[in-house]
Amino acid sequence: MERLLDNQEKIKQKDKADMLSFCVNIQQHYTEAAKIAAEMKISYPTPSNVLIAGMGGSAIGGDLLKDWAKDKTPVPIEVNRDYHLPAYANEKTLVLVTSYSGDTEESLSCFLDALKQRCMIFCVSSGGALLEHAQRLKVPFVRVPGGMPPRAALPYMFVPLLFCLEKLKLVKGASGELKEALTVLGAIAKENAPSKQSKDSLAKTLALDIEGFIPVVYGFGVYSSVARRFKQQFNENSKMVAKWEAFPELDHNEIVGWEKAEDFADAHAVIFLRDKSELVEIHSRIETTKQLMQPSGIGMYEIYAQGESDLAKMLSLICIGDFVSVYLAILRGIDPTPVATINKLKNTLQKIGIKEEILKELGKIKP
Repeated sequence: MERLLDNQEKIKQKDKADMLSFCVNIQQHYTEAAKIAAEMKISYPTPSNVLIAGMGGSAIGGDLLKDWAKDKTPVPIEVNRDYHLPAYANEKTLVLVTSYSGDTEESLSCFLDALKQRCMIFCVSSGGALLEHAQRLKVPFVRVPGGMPPRAALPYMFVPLLFCLEKLKLVKGASGELKEALTVLGAIAKENAPSKQSKDSLAKTLALDIEGFIPVVYGFGVYSSVARRFKQQFNENSKMVAKWEAFPELDHNEIVGWEKAEDFADAHAVIFLRDKSELVEIHSRIETTKQLMQPSGIGMYEIYAQGESDLAKMLSLICIGDFVSVYLAILRGIDPTPVATINKLKNTLQKIGIKEEILKELGKIKP
């Protein structure tokens, strides 16, 4: 199997839509996203809270924002993955509506709620009905480049959220941390490019190690949402069931599940997301957890974040995880790009007519 990942021609044969190109060119995508975000226009009073409304690849940026900003802003941030906003959303709530396609029915429904509940609104999308109605209703928005799988468009869906908070003076330092992250991402992309031999590539080595196992990803703190991103990429790129959890919570429940796991443990591989500067309380928990899990016989692996700032470290792990998920797909003989099941689901739901009803309601709202 190692020979497969060391053969660029065979990689191209499997990766027909070239998902790897988004991993290899990640530095350029974040650079372009920063340029687009720097030109955004947003001017609102200081909100009492922030809600990011989105789904899937368009929502994960909200999770990253929440984790990154947790110790940097006094304003609470929540991610809303649903058809409706919570009742507390009002004119003092900033709602960041994120939908890469602009046609995600849950996001459109939340956009409708935000309008009805008189929230402050900002939209991030490549187009679709969301931007059509945002333009018509004079709701501020940023248009990002289209034509990518939503999960590959993370730079364009995440960076504008960072800049929104910075432009509204809710956080400081986002631009500086992103600058460092760009350098780190460039190095990681080179180290894990298809041209690198498996023995010299962390991503290829890890993909080879966990091939045939169900990945379980454990994060903590700012790496909680990163662990979720790993899980999502294993789902969509590798076409695998996967799961994620976060310290310290997993030590209050999940750890017990490995006591009598037996054959179940043999089917899984745990990936610990680590930081060389992790706090002593987290470090001791992770090390103790590993010791307690060892008798189950489960395979355990570690990936250490790179960089100095929180943002650089978070994006470094995401970059490695994206590479791993694509290489794992190739090992499994799968084209990582198509998501046939999601498309079938959307086509079935379209016949029910929920989205059409939402669009009718949006159409009734006057500028």
